[in-house]
Amino acid sequence: MTPICTAGYEGRSADDLIELLSANSVQVVIDVRERPLSRKRGLSKSALSERLAAEGVDYIHMRELGNPKEYRDALKRGWAFEEFAMTFRTLLSSQVEALELVEELALSKRACLLCFEADPAQCHRSLVAKVLAEMTDGAIEVVHLGYGH
Repeated sequence: MTPICTAGYEGRSADDLIELLSANSVQVVIDVRERPLSRKRGLSKSALSERLAAEGVDYIHMRELGNPKEYRDALKRGWAFEEFAMTFRTLLSSQVEALELVEELALSKRACLLCFEADPAQCHRSLVAKVLAEMTDGAIEVVHLGYGH
């Protein structure tokens, strides 16, 4: 089985995130934030991709697999995650090309889906990872890094 890792940087510095990725031998980070911006130093797209490159880790931004702003706003207003998950999975079904690219990356390198939320059970990245596992009939296994540590 091939792992697809996931990680959230909530509560972490860029150094902490790099350390987590390194400790888990991640070779490619797949950023699934719709807008890869952060108020935290070193975690926006350009700075993060440069830092990862210096560590020998590839970086790819997959906007197509991001959680749309209207969904994020609805979640903040109290939209139940289970309801969101069903709607988001429908959206993912229209992103076959992006999902196939991530599948290809995951099967060739140790890959990690990156987003903000610490808890994977409350983040769309876990839904992306689950769809990938389903697409491959279990050949890809989901591994959430660093949550609870």
